[in-house]
Amino acid sequence: MTSTGPAAHAGIPTRSEAQRRVLTVLVTSQILSGAGLAAGITVGALLAQDMLGSTDLAGLPSALFTAGSALAAVAVGRVSQARGRRPGLAAGYLTGTVGSAGVIAAAALDSPVLLFVALFVYGAGTATNLQARYAGADLAAPAHRARAVSTVLVATTLGGVVGPNLAAPTGTLAGDLGLPALAGPFLLAGVAYALAALVLAGWLRPDPLLLARELQRAEHAERAEASGVVAASGPEQARRPVLLLGALTMILTQLVMVAIMTMTPVHMHDHGHGTAASGLVIAVHVGAMYLPSPLTGWLVDRHGPTAVAAASGLTLLTAGLVAAAAPADSVGLLALALALLGLGWNLGLVSGTAMITDAAPLATRARTQGTVDVAIAVAGATGGLASGLVVSTGGYAVLSLAGGLLALAVLPAVAATAKSR
Repeated sequence: MTSTGPAAHAGIPTRSEAQRRVLTVLVTSQILSGAGLAAGITVGALLAQDMLGSTDLAGLPSALFTAGSALAAVAVGRVSQARGRRPGLAAGYLTGTVGSAGVIAAAALDSPVLLFVALFVYGAGTATNLQARYAGADLAAPAHRARAVSTVLVATTLGGVVGPNLAAPTGTLAGDLGLPALAGPFLLAGVAYALAALVLAGWLRPDPLLLARELQRAEHAERAEASGVVAASGPEQARRPVLLLGALTMILTQLVMVAIMTMTPVHMHDHGHGTAASGLVIAVHVGAMYLPSPLTGWLVDRHGPTAVAAASGLTLLTAGLVAAAAPADSVGLLALALALLGLGWNLGLVSGTAMITDAAPLATRARTQGTVDVAIAVAGATGGLASGLVVSTGGYAVLSLAGGLLALAVLPAVAATAKSR
C-alpha cells in the first residue's frame, strides 16, 4: 500500500513500515522463548522417569505440556481475536513462566502430581511460541507470507539450540541452589518466557492483527470510492479444502515429531548416554526444526504449499527409517534422524501455516488459527502419551517406523485437495 492512499491520510502506518517493526520485535521474543521451549523438551521425560522409576509414563510430560498448549492455543487465539496479538502472546508466555516455576517446585518436593499439573501449565509457552508465527504473517503481502512466517520461526533457532546445551550447566546451578539437577533447565525456561512476555508487552506496537484490519478497511474503502463496488473475498467453498489440508498437514507432522522426539532422550539414557549427549541431539533437532525456515518459506512462496506439504511427509518417513536403523550407541545417526525429523516438521508447519493464513478470512483469522493449533496440540499430546507405551511394549525402532509410515498420510490428502481445486 502506498503512502498516498486514504489509510495514510488517516494516520495509519503503511504495511511495509509496520511489518518491519513487528518482525523485529517478534524475532527478539522468539530467540528468548526458544530457549524456554527447548529446555523443557530436553529433560521433561527424564524428570518424570526419575520420579516414577519407570519408562511406561515417560511420554506423559510431553503429552501434558502439549495438552496444556491446546488450552492455551484457544485462550491466546480468543484474546488475540478480541484484543490483538500483543496481549494474547504476552499472556501466553507469562503462563509458561508460572508453569516453569511449578515444575521447579515439584522437583524440589519430589511430587509427581505437582509435576504433571505444572507441565500442563508450562505448555502455554509452547502454544504461544507457535502462535507467534501467525503474527508475522498478519501484515505480510500474500506473495511473501510464508517467508514472513519463516522469519519468525528461524528466530527460535538461536534459543532452541542454546537451551538444550545449557542442560548440564543449569543442572549444576540447580544443585548449587539445593534443587535436583533436572530442574535446572526449567530455571532457564522461566526466565526466558518472562523476558519474551516483557518484550512483546512493551514493544509489539502497532499490533499486527489490529493494524491489518484497519488497513483492510481502508483498502476496501479506497476500492469502493474508485469503482463503486467493494471486492468480495474468495468463496468459502473454495477455501475449505485448503484450510483442511493445512490443518491435517500440521496435525500429522506434530504427532509424528513429538512421538519420536519425546522418547529419543529416554532411549539414549537407557543405553548409557548422559544429558550432554541427549542435549546435543535435541539441539540438532531443534535447530533443524527452525533453521531451514527461510528456505522453506521461499519454497512455499515459489512452488506452493501443497508441494512442500508432500515433501514433509517423505522427509518424516526418512527420519523414522534412520531412527529405527540407528544403533543405540551411535549419537551421530540419532542426531541425523532427529535432524530429518525436525526438517520434516518445519516443512509441514510452514506450508500448513501458509495454507491456513491464506484460507482464513481476516475477520475470523485469529480464532480459526487458535482452533487449528488446538488440534495440533492434541495431536502432539497423543503422540507424546502413546510414545512411552509403544516403546515399553515394542521398542524405539517400532515407534520410529510407525511414525514415519503415519506421516505418509499427507500424500493422499494433497492429491485429493489438488483434484478439488
